[in-house]
Amino acid sequence: MNATAMVIRKSYVVPKTGSLRNVRIKEEALASPQAHEVTVEVRSIGLNYADLFAIMGLYSATPKGEFVPGLEYAGVVAEVGKGVTHLRAGDRVMGVVRFGSYTSHLNIDARYVFSLPENWSFEEGAAFPVQVLTAYYALVTLGNLQSGQTVLIHSAAGGVGLLANRIAKKLGAYTIGVVGSASKIELLQKEKYNAAIIRSDNFRKDLQLALDGRELNLVLEATGGRYFTWSYQALAPQGRLVAYGSAQFTPAGSRPNYLVLVWKYLFRPRISPLKMIPENKSVMAFNLIWLYEKADLMRQLMDEIMALQLPAPYVGHRFTFAQLPQAMDLFLSGKTVGKVVVNLPD
Repeated sequence: MNATAMVIRKSYVVPKTGSLRNVRIKEEALASPQAHEVTVEVRSIGLNYADLFAIMGLYSATPKGEFVPGLEYAGVVAEVGKGVTHLRAGDRVMGVVRFGSYTSHLNIDARYVFSLPENWSFEEGAAFPVQVLTAYYALVTLGNLQSGQTVLIHSAAGGVGLLANRIAKKLGAYTIGVVGSASKIELLQKEKYNAAIIRSDNFRKDLQLALDGRELNLVLEATGGRYFTWSYQALAPQGRLVAYGSAQFTPAGSRPNYLVLVWKYLFRPRISPLKMIPENKSVMAFNLIWLYEKADLMRQLMDEIMALQLPAPYVGHRFTFAQLPQAMDLFLSGKTVGKVVVNLPD
C-alpha cells in the first residue's frame, strides 16, 4: 500500500433531491483506500440520464440522504489498498461506481476499475463504461443479435446509440438509427448507420421505407410513449424489444412537473402478454445499476467488449468541473450528440 498524505477532495453533492439546482460543491477529507480498494484521482466525468433522474428524485436506486451523483469516470490511480494486485499508483483507468463520480477523488472497489486503452484520452474513458455496458447487454446478452439481422436503435446519436451501432456492425447486423432532429443525421452517416429516421408522426411509414423489405428483429428502446408502441408493432415474429430507459419522463426544466409525469404515466404504453404469445414477440427491460452488484459478470462483459476492439467513443460536448451545472442543463435539453463529459484540471 502506498502511503500518501490525506486527500482533500471536492465533490458535487445533493443534500436533498427534487431539483438540479440543489447540487452544491463540498470539500471534505478522503481516507486512504481500504483493502481491495483504490483511490482514483478523477480527470473526466461522464454524464448520464440516471444522474439527472437521481438528483430530481425520480430514480428508484437513488441513495438515501446526501449523496454524490455520477456513475462513470476516468482518471489516475493515486493509491492502492491491500490485496489489489492488478493496479498500481499512476495507472490510467476508467470505471463505474454506484453513484459518486462527480468528484475530484474517490475510493472504489478495484473490481470496478478498468485499464484505460493506451491511445484513449481521459474524456474517452469517461464516455465508455456505462454506455458500452448498456449497449452490449441490450444487444448481445438480452437481444441475442445475430449476423444479418436488423436492429432499430432509438436515441441513435447519443452515447449508447453510437456504441450500439458500432457493436452491431461488428456482429454483422443492419442498423437503423432514430434521432429527434435532422441536425443529427450527418453524424449517423459518419458512424455508418445503414439508415436513419427522424422522430415524427410519419415514423411508421419512414420505418417501413428504411426496412426496405427486411424483417425488424431487434429494437433498442429508450424513449417510451408512442415510439415504443410503434416499434413493437413493427417487429417481425420472434422479434425482441429491449427497453433500457424512458426519455419521455425527462422533465422539461430543472425540477419535475408531477402533474405532467402522472399524465404520462397513466397513458404509458401497455402490451398484453396474451397478445405477445400469438404475435411471437418479446419485450425485455433492464436497469444497468443492478450490474454493480455482479462484479464478476461486469468484468466478464467488459472482457468480451474489449475483445471487439471498438474505436474510442465519440465525445460531443466538453465542460469544466466548475461548469457541471451547465453541462446538466445541456444534457437535459436533448440537443446533445455523443457523450457529455466534464473535465477536471490536472
